This record gives sequence, C-alpha cells and structure tokens, in this order.
Amino acid sequence: MVKGSVTISIEDFQTLLASKTTSEELNSATKLAAKELQVFLSYICDKVDITQHIEEFNRQSKTSSIIIKSGRAQIKLNEKD
Repeated sequence: MVKGSVTISIEDFQTLLASKTTSEELNSATKLAAKELQVFLSYICDKVDITQHIEEFNRQSKTSSIIIKSGRAQIKLNEKD
C-alpha cells in the first residue's frame, strides 16, 4: 500500500462512497446467489447423476469450480494469481 494524500472534490468523494456501498451490496447479493445455486445443485444431484457435467464445467471454468461433498454442492472460487 502506498502512503500519501490526495485532494479530490467533494462530488468525487461522494461518488467514491456511493461506489463502495454499491460494491458491498453487489458482493452480498453475489454470495447469496451462490448459496442458492449450491442448494439448487445439491437438489439436482440428489435427483439426477450430473457428475459428468460438473467435471466438464470444472475443466472449462477459469474462475470457479463445483465440488460435491456428501451429496452437497459447493461453489468454490479459484484463487487469483
């Protein structure tokens, strides 16, 4: 982290604060959607064998993977380099 100071207008500062709030809300909504998708995938896995499809998804996805543990689906975000 770089230490120092900057001068910005109050309007730009307010925009920055609003962007932070929007980002936090989007992050929260994304986490909720991921949890709901995990529940849905767990339900589908209980009804139909989709192992082959999950393996194919995991091979192709660069940002996430789906893991099935004890009949429950988990969506794991891949680590950034």
